[in-house]
Amino acid sequence: MKVQVCGLASSMFKIVCVFLVLQFGPGLSQGPSCPFEYLYHFGDGVTDNGNSIYVLPKVQIPAGRKPYGMTYPGYPTGRWSDGRVDFDYTAEDFGLPEIVPYLNMNHSRAAEYHGVIFSTARSPVLDFSFFKKRNIVVPPYAVPLSTQMRWFKRHLKTICDSRSECSEWIGSSLVLMGDIEGNDITYALTQGKTIKEARSYVPAIIKAQIDATRETIKLGARRVIIPGNGPLGCYPFILTALQTKDPTAYDELGCLKSVNELAVWKNDYLLRAMDDLRREFPNVLILYGGLYDGIRTIIANASVIGKILSL
Repeated sequence: MKVQVCGLASSMFKIVCVFLVLQFGPGLSQGPSCPFEYLYHFGDGVTDNGNSIYVLPKVQIPAGRKPYGMTYPGYPTGRWSDGRVDFDYTAEDFGLPEIVPYLNMNHSRAAEYHGVIFSTARSPVLDFSFFKKRNIVVPPYAVPLSTQMRWFKRHLKTICDSRSECSEWIGSSLVLMGDIEGNDITYALTQGKTIKEARSYVPAIIKAQIDATRETIKLGARRVIIPGNGPLGCYPFILTALQTKDPTAYDELGCLKSVNELAVWKNDYLLRAMDDLRREFPNVLILYGGLYDGIRTIIANASVIGKILSL
């Protein structure tokens, strides 16, 4: 398989791009230029480039104060990072430099941007009412997927005047529906819910994610990526919240086996739902973002990858 990278990529992006092409197939790279003109992303803090600090502007959240932003641009911007988030690099290397957070965009210039980020830190797929019924607390600045979708449709009204025009616009875009759904599971697990109970949420999570994807397709989307969960049992905050003295609870990488088994099961559930969606829309490129194996590979080879990035 020939791997092509759009634009001049950073070392990290080269690694990530290789993972993307290997996971998703050649559909992402059909020529020397990227086959899409715009990017739209629904998700959480991994790709939030500034929305969360505007959800509740009178409430200061961590990403709105130092040391966030100290490396880039030198002050807090709402990114949950000391500098840029991964999507900043992705957009730059795809040759789409001006991708803005929805809540801090100039709507009069909406048609001039190369894409919009609807991602907001710590956001779940499911609505807050679902969690409230189960006594699970979600941060007030989080924005569920249904609200992000409303933002998207509101944005469309500023860039196109008819259904056909909107369909053409979205059809020339790449839509990324996640990574977001891991939050629904981890909120439950870190607030005393069992693996069994968290697992019972999966059908509702996947249905909401697939329904949102179906809606974007009906609006005109022709290229959609739906990422699966990473190895949640390897994430530091999960390891801290669910730590145990039982050595058999951990795998060879030091990750919690039961949580990762749930993540794998959930990914399989998503894959089956995506197969149904592909049959419903055979002319739409619907790709699965297999983050699980890629992230575990990075964890297992952290020292080697560190040396590569230092070159």
